[in-house]
Amino acid sequence: MVSLKRNSKLELVEATGRRTRETSIYNPGQTEDFKISRGKFSTFITCPRCFYLDRVVGLAEPGMPGWTLNETTDLLLKKEFDQCRERQIPHRLFSQYGLDHVVPFKHESMDDWRDSLRKGLMWRYKDSNIILSGGVDDIWFDTNKEELIVVDYKSQASNNPVETESYLNSPYHEGYKIQMDFYNYLLTNMGFKTSGTSYFLVVNANRNADGFMGKMEFSETLIPYQHDISWIDDQVQLMIDCMNSNELPHSHISCENCAYAKQRKEHE
Repeated sequence: MVSLKRNSKLELVEATGRRTRETSIYNPGQTEDFKISRGKFSTFITCPRCFYLDRVVGLAEPGMPGWTLNETTDLLLKKEFDQCRERQIPHRLFSQYGLDHVVPFKHESMDDWRDSLRKGLMWRYKDSNIILSGGVDDIWFDTNKEELIVVDYKSQASNNPVETESYLNSPYHEGYKIQMDFYNYLLTNMGFKTSGTSYFLVVNANRNADGFMGKMEFSETLIPYQHDISWIDDQVQLMIDCMNSNELPHSHISCENCAYAKQRKEHE
C-alpha cells in the first residue's frame, strides 16, 4: 500500500521521510530522559536496524490507517469491564473459567495506564535516562492471592477454533507474548505483585453466519498465558547499547522492510 502524507487538516503535504519532533530522536550518549514504548521495544526485538533507523537516525516509517474495527471492540470491552470495576464484581465471563474470585482492578491511575499514546505504565530502567512505557488494555485483581492479572484484548475473524495451545504456538502471535511479558515486567518493577498467569481475551467474529443483518457475532475466549519476564532485562540493555552506538546494527534476515529498502536502492 502506498501512503500519502497529510496534515491535521487532511491536506496533502510533502513527505520528507524524517521525524520532526526532537523528543522522538535519540542522540547516542545523551543524558536527557528518553521514552521507549512497548511497541518500539518490540521493533528492536524484531529488527535492530529498523529500530535504530527510527529512534536514532530519525527516519519515519510510512503511516498506516487505524484498525478502527479492532479499536471499537477494545473500546466496548473496556466500557463493559469498567462497569464491573466500578461495582467491584466479577465479569460475566469469569465463572466459565473458575475466576469468580477475580474482579477488574480499581486504581486511580487505571486510565493513565491504558493511555498508550500519552502515558501508560512507566518505569525508569535502572536509574538510567531510559523510561520504558506501555499502555495495557486491562488489569484484573485476584482477591485470594492479592495479585494483579494483566489482560490484553485481541480481535480476529478466523474459521479455526480459538484454543490455547494453537493460539500461543502460532508464529504470528509471538509479538503478543512479548507484549504481555513486557507489561508484567513494567508492573513488577513498579512495585506491584503480579500473577504468573496473564490472559488474552480473544473475540472471534463468526464468518459462517447467514448474513450481516446489521451486526457481527463474536465468540469470547480467555487464553491463559504463563508469562516470562526473565529475558527482558538483557534485551533492554542490548537496546540501550544499540542506541548509544554510532554504528548501524544488523537487520533481521527476514525483515521485509530492510529487504525492500535494499532492492529499491539498487534499482534507483
